[in-house]
Amino acid sequence: MAEATTIVDGMTLTENARWHGHRLWFCDHYRNCICSVNEDGSDLRIEVTHSHEPSGLGWLPDGRLLFVSMQDRRIMRREHDGRIEQHADLSELTEYWLNDMVVDPQGRAWVGGHGFALMEHDDLKPVSLFRVDPDGAVTQVSRPLFFPNGSTIIAGRTLVVAESFAQRLAAFDILPDGRLSEDRDWAAVGQLVESRDPAKAMAEMQIGPDGISDIDEQGGIWAADFINPRAVRLKEGEGIIEEIETEMNCYAVCLGGGDGRTLFMCLTPPDFDPTRRANDPRSKIVTVRVAVPVAGEGERADTPDLGVASVA
Repeated sequence: MAEATTIVDGMTLTENARWHGHRLWFCDHYRNCICSVNEDGSDLRIEVTHSHEPSGLGWLPDGRLLFVSMQDRRIMRREHDGRIEQHADLSELTEYWLNDMVVDPQGRAWVGGHGFALMEHDDLKPVSLFRVDPDGAVTQVSRPLFFPNGSTIIAGRTLVVAESFAQRLAAFDILPDGRLSEDRDWAAVGQLVESRDPAKAMAEMQIGPDGISDIDEQGGIWAADFINPRAVRLKEGEGIIEEIETEMNCYAVCLGGGDGRTLFMCLTPPDFDPTRRANDPRSKIVTVRVAVPVAGEGERADTPDLGVASVA
């Protein structure tokens, strides 16, 4: 294992890591909260509590926070005064929980979902990606994918999504009218699983790409691997080019920090039992210093301190 520093500990399931406003933002799923913390782990704040399990994070151009409300399939917005408002309702478009999200420089949110009842061990089913415009309008924008998970946007033009059960990062061109091109492999480690039973499918997999970082200055993207204790760095057309072993399975990663060379990794014991994780909070966030910094300055801009908010 690379030399790692624990900056956050005692959490239930750390996920959805984003570097924004000189702080790491993340969700602690089974405490139903969004948190932020300094790079060194100091000044841990609860930014939002939300009873329907908050997930993917992003920001509108004016600095307002967007987040996924997984269980009731909505996108929520934190106003400048701390109020939580509904931004978009996707409950009529997908039957199952929403998942991760990325927001582009224009304020459009690109959202994935589970596609099946994960916690009930339902058979795998694919689900489309959705685009949520700044006014809250929702459009289905892709063919169905098998568990579209963590995502990033490269240079405002290319959407990259971890398709977990296809063992790949998929890429889409973002067209001028907001549609997406057909998907293509950005980096594929394996194939789409054959089994539709989740446990058997995971036994087939070499990698379970989950949360992913923004692209770095040499064209690499770090990906968490939720079925293995590691984070991996991939390049377009090349697959895995670097690997960091971790103490527990890795569910999300983020590349940021003051100089862009800190890799934040969200680690949790490898099970999916919310009760066990809530009653045995061993999830943590660790950091490792890497050689190649995140590309650009977009995620290092200042964000106003908007305080703490909650919603039932």
